[in-house]
Amino acid sequence: MSAAADAPTAVRTLGPARLTAGLEGGARLALDGHRALHPAPPRLRPDDLVALAGLGELRGRGGAHFPFARKVAAVLRACGRRGCPARVVVNATEGEPGSRKDRTLLERAPHLVLDGAELAASALDAHEVVVGTAGGGGAERSLLDAIAERGPGPSVRVVRLPERFLSGEGGALVRGINGSRPVPPGVKQRASDAGVDGLPTLLSNAEPYAQRAVVAALGADRFGVVGAPGEPGSLLLTVGGAARSPAVVEAPFGTPLGEVLEACGADPGRGVLVGGYHGAWLAPGDAAGAVLSRAGMEARGGALGAGIVLPVGPDACPLDETARVLRYLAEENARQCGPCARGLPRLAGAFGDLAAGEGTPEAVAEAASIGAGRGACAHPDGAARLAASALEAFRDDIAVHAVAGSCRPRVREVLPLPGEAAAARSRLTVDWSRCDAHGLCAHLAPALIRLDRHGYPEAPEVAVPERLLDEAGKAVDMCPALALRLSPPRVSPWR
Repeated sequence: MSAAADAPTAVRTLGPARLTAGLEGGARLALDGHRALHPAPPRLRPDDLVALAGLGELRGRGGAHFPFARKVAAVLRACGRRGCPARVVVNATEGEPGSRKDRTLLERAPHLVLDGAELAASALDAHEVVVGTAGGGGAERSLLDAIAERGPGPSVRVVRLPERFLSGEGGALVRGINGSRPVPPGVKQRASDAGVDGLPTLLSNAEPYAQRAVVAALGADRFGVVGAPGEPGSLLLTVGGAARSPAVVEAPFGTPLGEVLEACGADPGRGVLVGGYHGAWLAPGDAAGAVLSRAGMEARGGALGAGIVLPVGPDACPLDETARVLRYLAEENARQCGPCARGLPRLAGAFGDLAAGEGTPEAVAEAASIGAGRGACAHPDGAARLAASALEAFRDDIAVHAVAGSCRPRVREVLPLPGEAAAARSRLTVDWSRCDAHGLCAHLAPALIRLDRHGYPEAPEVAVPERLLDEAGKAVDMCPALALRLSPPRVSPWR
């Protein structure tokens, strides 16, 4: 994990602090400090756990928002049929590059997550809790310290997976815990039927386990004092992108999205990506009127998804940003089905052409429809949803690019992608007084340089991820007009 990824995250609260209680100063809550705010979890019978989750409308917070009560009931049925014990799994891999909420919980309030997992384990008579993490770092260290601080209870095992986008997919996590390659299984299978060790498994993300501890302590009535109709309580959001004060924000359901953006020094700008890279774009007008609830987001064409809010600001191009993300999603595919291995690169290429003013919305829509619903996992459908939402939200931008080739944004690479933060010091710059539009640079470094319709690089400066430094160095060395500069200078293998 990079130093940037392991850096502390600011925490803000709109409304009562529940998940974020005691986290204002940035310090980690050890067990004594945690117990001063949160009582020890009660021991519940299985039916009580189902009822409590149903009253509190607890849902997964990793994208699908599947009701927790239905997950528990499914595990209980499977255990009854098979006469076997259950397993409890906390998915804390958080493969979304823009998400920090689960990591922040583990860094600052690990006992709240473990309380929720212990609550479920005791009700299901599960003797082991497995926590899946990715990348190590401060979150994993805090979790291991918390396990050592706790007294008697179910054993807790930590399994570290590769830090990849698909590591957070439920099937991939179960495969990784079971010792197999952590990619989504080719055949869809519910963890509640056969998960860890082939046993019925209750699988959910870190935040809903923490929510479980909160609702057990407060009771359904007090828990539902805040929230929206049919969606009580609060949720965690990671607000980043062009926000001047990025943070993990706890907000009640029903809070206007505009209030969250304002609290983090952001405005809708030219668009806001909600729900993560399998989420959807909101045009500025839709973002300004959106409400943070499942129903509210759906009414605007968005989704809460993984609880990620990424405004691009007024100076960045949402088409360029979408093209970057789609290229990343194509690289992150599991390469085990046609929609991933062939469909995603085709979609990324079609959208890249659109952003360069050389493609059409129809070509993007056609590429997005190929393999719809037929992938081994939801990855192709998530990428297609992102592309389709961009076509809808940015029609005016598409028209500008079709005429001018680009809107020539002043700011680039606003949306976070792995490796780019650590390499932000490396910049590839074009000296326009020297450039003669030979186009060799785009051939040598196609992932960094795109040419406008006149053959000149579209952007005067781009950040260079570490994995592309050698490619950038080759372009600098071989530029016939000596018009490229890489800073800081890098001795490349092409010298």
